[in-house]
Amino acid sequence: MSRPARPSAALWALLAGNFVIGSGVMVVAGTLNQLSDSLQVSVATAGQLITAGALVMCVGAPLMASLVARWDRRVLLTASLLWYAAGHALAAAMPDYASVLVVRMLTVVAPAIFTPQAAACVSLLVPPEQRGRAVTFVFLGWSLASVLGMPMGAVIGGQFGWRVAFGVIALASLLCAAWVWRALPPHVRPEALSRAAWGRVLGNPLLMGVVLVTLLQSSGQFVLSSYLAPLLRDQLHATPLQLGLFWALFGLCGLAGNMLASRHIDRLGAGRMVTLSSSLVALGLLLWPLGLAHSWLAVCLVMVPWGLGCFATNSAQQARLVGMAPALAAGSVALNSSAMYTGQAIGAGSGGWLLAHGASGWMAPAGVMAMLLAIALGLGIERRQRQQAPRRAG
Repeated sequence: MSRPARPSAALWALLAGNFVIGSGVMVVAGTLNQLSDSLQVSVATAGQLITAGALVMCVGAPLMASLVARWDRRVLLTASLLWYAAGHALAAAMPDYASVLVVRMLTVVAPAIFTPQAAACVSLLVPPEQRGRAVTFVFLGWSLASVLGMPMGAVIGGQFGWRVAFGVIALASLLCAAWVWRALPPHVRPEALSRAAWGRVLGNPLLMGVVLVTLLQSSGQFVLSSYLAPLLRDQLHATPLQLGLFWALFGLCGLAGNMLASRHIDRLGAGRMVTLSSSLVALGLLLWPLGLAHSWLAVCLVMVPWGLGCFATNSAQQARLVGMAPALAAGSVALNSSAMYTGQAIGAGSGGWLLAHGASGWMAPAGVMAMLLAIALGLGIERRQRQQAPRRAG
């Protein structure tokens, strides 16, 4: 298959798609206080919207990778954004928590498709030597979502209600679907993964080790990040505007970290970039209790290293998998996305349990432990890769 003539236009469209997808995934955390009040449930119960959505995405990513393997990616990615738009619009019209929960679980089938399949088809849009940078570039959309999407969702939700915030996501999804359809070339079809290929993915200990690293990283972050809004409201009396500014700071740091990762990942290597960014996240989690105990400014300072590492870690993990086995990327990246969402479910569920039992002080330590395990496992994988490299060369 010949390479598309204008990969840059397609990459920008995929970045925009990830921006909308990320904004929609994070809108629940940004409007958690309003969801809890409007639907008359506890914050911990409202947080289970994150857990349930993450469980759907974790199962859906590898399952959909098999079901849609032969689809034209232009059609597939556009359709997933249209589904996302319809789901958010419908959720905004639901009268109670139970119906919102059901619609939310159906809606997040779209992220299970879009993010991993967008990353997997990058290999057909750029030369091999540019894959690492291209994958991290496309994943910048998630960083932009944290800079613009989540703060805007928090502010809009605080001022006009969560239903309006969901409606804005629906409109943005429609506009982005049109962009992806226009910019992405037709007939982009990564090689479908056979049963044997899936067996090679699942049977490769290094690939599966990277996936496990993602699960640990995600659960470590989401045990606390899922409930930052109520924690800041209750302990520092944060207003909706302050929460929006807080998320904007976090997002700006995430954008900066991902841009730096995109610029240097091909030189440093994806494995080292994962270790560096994960260490920054662990530092932020370690310092969180100190920041929360002092002042609003201290909390903002603590979020800087966490933000710098958060999205850079995710994008570097995607690039690491693509680089390790390009032919298996459609499967490995889907499993990695599944692990990310599984970690979200574990983290949000664990954090909700701790919050409901008056043990919110244990959220950050639990997150630190998960991040340290992820770092140790990642270093072991990198060492194993170096040991295997001379054998392959020989």
